[in-house]
Amino acid sequence: MVVLDEVRFQLDAGQIAVVVGPNGSGKTTLLRCVVGADRPDEGEVLLDGRRCDETDPRVRAAVAAALDDIDFFPDLSVVEHLELLAYAHGGTADPVAEVLAELGLEPARDQLPATLSSGQRRRLALASCFVRPRRLLVLDEPEQRLDVRGRAWLAQRLLREKAAGTAVLMASHDTELIDTVADRRIAIGG
Repeated sequence: MVVLDEVRFQLDAGQIAVVVGPNGSGKTTLLRCVVGADRPDEGEVLLDGRRCDETDPRVRAAVAAALDDIDFFPDLSVVEHLELLAYAHGGTADPVAEVLAELGLEPARDQLPATLSSGQRRRLALASCFVRPRRLLVLDEPEQRLDVRGRAWLAQRLLREKAAGTAVLMASHDTELIDTVADRRIAIGG
């Protein structure tokens, strides 16, 4: 079974590309291939001229991703989880407090992930990307489970990422978000 066929694009620093297509068209599969979590049967995904492989330390250092629901460290609080991720990727804990405040997670900072609502877990997944160094940000429907205010925040945050030179690749069905942030659309399966 062929999920994706003849998908070709280049994403440069400071660009936001949005993958669009119907449910089941392969958007998540494409994103998983880009971050090196899945391998294409044919073709290749390159980051700075090297094949993307999530086990490669250079890829892990350059790529921050929130795909589907991510696994959290069950015995670490929200703030401990974010600090660990920041340090593990060569960063500092400096951005943690700011990101917690931006995402409205400050009141939940000492909670364990299992006690969070689905919306809070989604915001924690996004926070996990924003507390660590990154050159490529890959997000699968980041607007899911965010309220109107959260979606507005997300659009502004993505534009700040772009202004900072981060390349952003995301899948989305939210036309307002797409219209606000996308430099280009990558249509698949339609």
